[in-house]
Amino acid sequence: MITRHQPSQALFRSILVLFFAALGSNVNAQGAPPPAVTVKPVVNRQVTDTKTFIGRVAAIDKVEIVARVPGFIQERNFTEGQIVKKGDLLFRIEQDTYKAAVDQQTANVAKAKAAEVNANLQLKRNQELVKTQAAPQATVDQLAAAEQSAQADILQAQALLEQARINLGYTEIHSPIDGKIGIANFTVGNLVQPSSGPLATIVSQDPIYVTFQPSEADVIDYKRRLAASGGKNQHLNVHIKLPDGTIYTHPGLTNFLDVQVQPNTDTVTVRAQLPNPEGLLIPGGVVSVIVERGAPQQSLVVPQSAVLLDQAGHYVMVVGDAKKVEQRRITTGAEKDRDVIVTQGLKEGELIIVDGVQKVRPGQAVTATIATGN
Repeated sequence: MITRHQPSQALFRSILVLFFAALGSNVNAQGAPPPAVTVKPVVNRQVTDTKTFIGRVAAIDKVEIVARVPGFIQERNFTEGQIVKKGDLLFRIEQDTYKAAVDQQTANVAKAKAAEVNANLQLKRNQELVKTQAAPQATVDQLAAAEQSAQADILQAQALLEQARINLGYTEIHSPIDGKIGIANFTVGNLVQPSSGPLATIVSQDPIYVTFQPSEADVIDYKRRLAASGGKNQHLNVHIKLPDGTIYTHPGLTNFLDVQVQPNTDTVTVRAQLPNPEGLLIPGGVVSVIVERGAPQQSLVVPQSAVLLDQAGHYVMVVGDAKKVEQRRITTGAEKDRDVIVTQGLKEGELIIVDGVQKVRPGQAVTATIATGN
């Protein structure tokens, strides 16, 4: 049996595979619909140049409440964590000893005044006697000195009385500021004195500070921008991004630039003041600080989801009038929320693919649907 002139079965199967693959490719090329993509127009809108820093929330006022006189705590008139007003009574120290001291010094003042009255009478009597030489001049001089000493004793007694009253006043400890009071470090019945340390701490809540540290280069850049624009207001508008990612509803304004650069970080401390009526900003907390670095300007923006990156740089896929895809190289600027500023490569109104870009290639026809919403 002769078989050398017959094609092998493997070769025959390869020819069939190539035939059906070509047939299937021709069917797809002729019958498959264009891929569907979602597009958005390039938008021209006002954009403010911003830069983001890490900031720290700080109370404007912070007061550590301490005892100014020794004694046992008799009352505590607040709940830990509550808002207190300036003048609210916080602690009362037992007052009996201090009231007794006031009474004692009151008596000493009365005694000194009585002694001064007697010294004055003695002086006047002897001044009359010396005129008739019934009393020596030396006695008159001694009585005059005694009267002056009695007057000095009155002043001393009055000073001690005032000090006793002050000490009695210190037994009632009032809040010196409006704010939120923290944990009480001493409870009723404890003996406290000036060396005992803080009884509690009060921090103000509204308004509040946020500090952040831009680099020295950032500060120089802003000052140059300010000089070039002819602006005189050196205060910057700031916005806060909370730890949960939401934007704080109350903007603030910078009010302090440190006078020196931190040598270990080459940064400058900047402070901003913000309203805090809801108490969302807590002293000591960490937030993102978004600083506006100039006036709003018209800029082209595209969604971040539309911007792609390869070795040659950033690009987007544009759907032209013929509904065909074009790869367009772009130059990007700062990011704004979910958008990116485009400085070169696009025109307002051009349609860029924001969804389905992985299904297309340059030159391919597509079915484009304009995205709705933001």
